[in-house]
Amino acid sequence: MRTLSFTRPRRAVGLTAAVLAGALALTACGGGDADEPDTGATGSGTTPAGEVDPDAIIEAGISYPLSGGFDPMTTSGAVTVAANWHTLEGLTELDPVTREVYAALGAELPEQIDDTTWQVTLRDGAVFHNGDPVTTDDVVYSFERVMDPANNSLYVSFIDFIESVEAVDETMVQINLEHPFSLTPERLSVVKIVPQAVVEADYEAFNALPTGTGPYVLTSATPDDAITFERFEDYTGPRPAQAAGMNWNLLADAAARVTAMSSGTVHAIEDVPYIDVPALEGQVDVESVQSFGLLFMMFNTDLEPFDDVRVRQAFHHALDLDSIIETGMLGNATAATSFLPEDHPNYTEAETVYSYDPERAQELLAEAGVESLAVTLLTTDTGWVADVAPLIKEDLDAVGINTTLDIGQSGGQYTKVDNGELEVMVAPGDPSVFGNDPDLLMRWWFGDNVWPQDRYRWDDTPEYAELTAILDEAVRTEGEEQQQLWNQAFDLIAEQAVLYPLFHRQLPTAWSSEDLVGFAPVPLTGLSFLDVGVVAE
Repeated sequence: MRTLSFTRPRRAVGLTAAVLAGALALTACGGGDADEPDTGATGSGTTPAGEVDPDAIIEAGISYPLSGGFDPMTTSGAVTVAANWHTLEGLTELDPVTREVYAALGAELPEQIDDTTWQVTLRDGAVFHNGDPVTTDDVVYSFERVMDPANNSLYVSFIDFIESVEAVDETMVQINLEHPFSLTPERLSVVKIVPQAVVEADYEAFNALPTGTGPYVLTSATPDDAITFERFEDYTGPRPAQAAGMNWNLLADAAARVTAMSSGTVHAIEDVPYIDVPALEGQVDVESVQSFGLLFMMFNTDLEPFDDVRVRQAFHHALDLDSIIETGMLGNATAATSFLPEDHPNYTEAETVYSYDPERAQELLAEAGVESLAVTLLTTDTGWVADVAPLIKEDLDAVGINTTLDIGQSGGQYTKVDNGELEVMVAPGDPSVFGNDPDLLMRWWFGDNVWPQDRYRWDDTPEYAELTAILDEAVRTEGEEQQQLWNQAFDLIAEQAVLYPLFHRQLPTAWSSEDLVGFAPVPLTGLSFLDVGVVAE
């Protein structure tokens, strides 16, 4: 058997996660989650036979620009990740709509042999887009390139529980774990299986137009123009393409995107501006889907008075989130009552819920000995974030916190943060594009990485050690015991408020149900056309 095994120092993993954290802050965070597990068609549902035109092209309007390549080991851009849903597969996948795990390149979901051993058999007849059969050596290679610290993969921290991957024979691979990990089937989806021969022969060509096993082949990708796909005729998986191809028009300009939708130039668009939702509702289908995507408030806990939990809590009690959401988001968000949004399957209301209570905010500041406080509030220039920033300032000013807004592009703002210039920051984030389990979502901001070490600077506290111990124990359990541990983590994160959501936003998508069969909006940045076809005339 071919075996892969690496020993990774914890600090090395942390540094790699730091790269990932920075990348998401700049891209997939906003510019850049089984009904039929036997078939995998768990999201939009299988398309009814006879209702679609197999020769049609799906036209879509995409809001984010194309930057960088499509290599699934490194990409975190909103548009490239969404494109890869259609062209690449892992042994398992998470349905973009339901966020449920299903067997993709694996014939079935992984089989657990014992506490630290899982096996997966490849589906029959699986071939890459170039016609080469998928081998278990390709599977081992795909995990190897992610796990090898020398490759600086953005995804290594998501699978750091894996000790080794083995090709058992020509059809089966074995996943050996460092410790029991109950979320193994879900996490295997972060590693997309790629052909070793193609990647090593011409990496730049692969990164530009990757070769995978998905239902669509990526045929061109032109920045500021379009990404095109065609059906992969030899696809053998559970979600065959229902259209002859797709044309993703890159329409960063919101007005152009809305016009394309209302004129019928495209079948669907993502990221409908909140202000345009009422007008489009009279013409096409529009739905705002609750997402994990959030706006968080983060403090530099190395600085006084932000090292005092009462001061951090005061900031949260100062905010009239209902008014901020209604005015700045036109109602398209839900105030946080826990780390997770209320529709998440693992949601539990936290013991600490920050109601709007300006008197309590002032009391907490007084208890902490803060008589006057002037802060610079960093935030990003993402459209909806810039809309709510002045409202946040207004509420902070009202309780005696003299607030100066510093609004800028994400890259520049995070450079300030990483240089130690942070006092308080309000910014968007959404790691759910990589997975939906509570462990992944919490460790994104609270794991062994750049966030607690160099941004909010909390990793040397007993509370951080307690949180880490809770998370480590939770993934070794399952069921009610696991949920209770996650509830403890939610409570600790809420109480300490070093980085905590203000609200979880809703994502408006528009589409024509007269033109598309099987389409459903997703709770993520992007559009999914898995199992979607164009109505036959």
